[in-house]
Amino acid sequence: MDDKIFDQIHDVDLKKTMETSYIDYAMSVIAARALPDVRDGLKPVQRRVLFSMIELNNGPDKPHRKCARIVGDTMGKYHPHGDSSIYGALVNMAQDWSTRYPLVDGHGNFGSVDGDGAAAMRYTEARLSKISMEMLADINKDTVDFMPNFDETEKEPVVLPSRFPNLLVNGTTGIAVGMATNIPPHNLREVINAVVKIIDNEVEQNRGTDIEELLDIVKGPDFPTGGMILGTTGINEAYRTGRGKIRVRAVTNIEPMNNGKNRIIVTELPYMVNKARLIEKIAELVRDKKIDGITDLRDESDRQGMRICIELRRDVNPNVVLNLLYKHTQLQDTFGVIMLALVNNQPKVLNLLDMLNYYLMHQKEVVTRRTKYDLNKAEERAHLLEGLLIALDHIDEVISIIRGSKTTPEAKEKLMNRFGLSDAQAQAIVDMRLRALTGLEREKIENEYKELVARIAELKAILADEKKLLGVIREEILLIADKYGDERRTSIGFDEYDISMEDLIPVTNTVITMTKLGYIKRMSVDNFRSQHRGGKGIKGMETIENDYIEELLMTTSHHYLMFFTNSGKVYRMKAYEIPEAGRTARGTAIINLLQLQPGEKITAVIPIKEYKEGEYLFMATKNGIVKKTPICEYANVRKTGLAAINLRDDDELIEVKKTDNNKDIILVTKYGQCIRFHETDVRSTGRVSMGVIGMNLADSDKVVGMQLNTQGDALMIVSEKGLGKCTLMSEFSPQNRGGKGVKCYKITEKTGNIIGVKAVNQDNEIMLITTEGIIIRIPVNGTALLGRVTSGVKLINVNDGVTVASMAKVKEDKSIMENDIPEPKQPEGVIVEEDEDASASEEELISKELGELINRAEQDSEEE
Repeated sequence: MDDKIFDQIHDVDLKKTMETSYIDYAMSVIAARALPDVRDGLKPVQRRVLFSMIELNNGPDKPHRKCARIVGDTMGKYHPHGDSSIYGALVNMAQDWSTRYPLVDGHGNFGSVDGDGAAAMRYTEARLSKISMEMLADINKDTVDFMPNFDETEKEPVVLPSRFPNLLVNGTTGIAVGMATNIPPHNLREVINAVVKIIDNEVEQNRGTDIEELLDIVKGPDFPTGGMILGTTGINEAYRTGRGKIRVRAVTNIEPMNNGKNRIIVTELPYMVNKARLIEKIAELVRDKKIDGITDLRDESDRQGMRICIELRRDVNPNVVLNLLYKHTQLQDTFGVIMLALVNNQPKVLNLLDMLNYYLMHQKEVVTRRTKYDLNKAEERAHLLEGLLIALDHIDEVISIIRGSKTTPEAKEKLMNRFGLSDAQAQAIVDMRLRALTGLEREKIENEYKELVARIAELKAILADEKKLLGVIREEILLIADKYGDERRTSIGFDEYDISMEDLIPVTNTVITMTKLGYIKRMSVDNFRSQHRGGKGIKGMETIENDYIEELLMTTSHHYLMFFTNSGKVYRMKAYEIPEAGRTARGTAIINLLQLQPGEKITAVIPIKEYKEGEYLFMATKNGIVKKTPICEYANVRKTGLAAINLRDDDELIEVKKTDNNKDIILVTKYGQCIRFHETDVRSTGRVSMGVIGMNLADSDKVVGMQLNTQGDALMIVSEKGLGKCTLMSEFSPQNRGGKGVKCYKITEKTGNIIGVKAVNQDNEIMLITTEGIIIRIPVNGTALLGRVTSGVKLINVNDGVTVASMAKVKEDKSIMENDIPEPKQPEGVIVEEDEDASASEEELISKELGELINRAEQDSEEE
């Protein structure tokens, strides 16, 4: 016995054995477990689960089945690797926060975004989702190859027909041996449109597709949990090379609270981030004092959506806390893209174009094989119908032959010899029922035969012409996009470190509005059209209680916006960085965009294209202090702001203008006083200086506006009760700075105090905004030209308790049209650019452009 055992022992080289065994294991993991096929985007276990479900007749139109039954079938027939891996794959395909377009419709507890696991498979039920039927469509029409299962008792598909590009649409993640894949999910419509673009280029222009064309269509990954991708550099790198890093950030909003505090609300998280663990991490950072200022942390998520509430202390800057959260938690995460998939069972890193080309090759094969299958079936049926029609044409003789035959084979033989029929045709005639002899049945057979002949010709044409084949693919894939496509969930945001982002933003004229409580938004200028004086206006904005629009200006998307605050600081950002919103939307709280200190409010906003030598910023405060500083001193504004002027405790900065040291300054107070002096009376001082007295004010009076004499021929003054007038600039004589000025408006109970002043020309238009958020746009030439000590005419009707909140001048910036807009012949809208001179020739251009804009603006249903 011992000798026999000894005989069975073989000496082997351990090194070679380990190498061979490990290579075999590695190749098995790579090819048959962890990596998806480039054609259908599925790993073997996923493919087997879906195929088992279709074999169980477990479609979306059938009741849910116990997951234990599905897992058992899959394991017993195709995947002998344990039930946990099969159920895990099934659960993942059913979770709408894991899979962009779920392939399984789950019923029961399938886990949560907090990381909770699914219930045991004996408790949960599932069936195929509607879109997964497109993955399995025509699988019984010889569209894909089948191979024997592990014990060769069943057949399983090598790949699924996959009528949409599932690899990109749902993405995948997998760790093999020595390699890994991490493909993000994408928007179905975008990916299908990219496939259609490849088809169109091939069919219409007989050329291949450049990856640049696809980058315009596929904007970037579209995660099921939403979120925001920062910049496009990582996306472009991933799509061009197959590898890249994409920074994803949670969608957050800073909300002011009633008690003067702020709270950060998180509504969307980066992909694959565990919400419960994230909240634990934030609590840990607060406990360890790595983040200071958080007073409360709550998970307020419900069936309506995600909501994490982070309450802050009154004295902390919410933007600083938010940036710390981005730095230390998964509120900002990196998604490492590795687009690795199996091509002919070999792992390969692919770019976006490669993936779509391989998918299209698969579809060509699937549709070709399906067409051949349909053609064979159609030809077989047509062949039988030809025999039936011959029989019907000679029905008496056929009946006679059949009646005269002793057996069925003999009848078949005689029919075949007499009419030259095939065995199948003779069998069909023998099997024919007597009802086929009726006229209606004969007509049905003839119609069916005609349709089959046309169908056969169509199928042969598809097989003969690759362009027609591509046309079939195009038509079918677009139907899927229409049926299952939805809007993007993940937005593409701006990355401050990504210089290329700005090049992608078109230069367009845009309207910027900001409310008294600090909500800001960017809008298209076509939202507004001109109306006559005295109208009711259109609804400009949905405001919350006690809020109204305070700033309204028009600029281009690439201008800098400099935000000056009441505390004398300046912040800066590009116009395109302000989120776009509709005309009636409230907008975004400014504290989400700028790192304002508690109690700090924006009091002046000016657009600046570039910082030039010889230009100045001229500032005025509510107490009549003025200051002039070279604009270049404000060229480098930090994120945390820059000191613009040194203020006394009871003073506030109210207005800023861009000047060239050759203009007259006009200050107007709320009690109707006005002073005009030359800006050379104010010497240039440094950025943090206090300035000098510009106007001597009466008790409780304050400056409401500052204008330049070159901005127009007249001063348009508007009072809070909606009255206004124009007074020629020449009626205000220049005097030395520091005086009390002259009377410029007759204030009565009917007019109320002055709320604003603008220097205008007859061809200008102005916008008035009430405390209710109503906007009216009226031409200046419809306003009376009156003397200094007068009250003016009604400009806008306001209800009791409502006052005019602010005014803005509409004015074209000619330089923008010439330099920034590619086609200056087209009307480009209007912009408020109060820092430029207005010449007579420019005003003619303004009038013409405004006329064209008004003509093309759509009628507003709310206009009265």
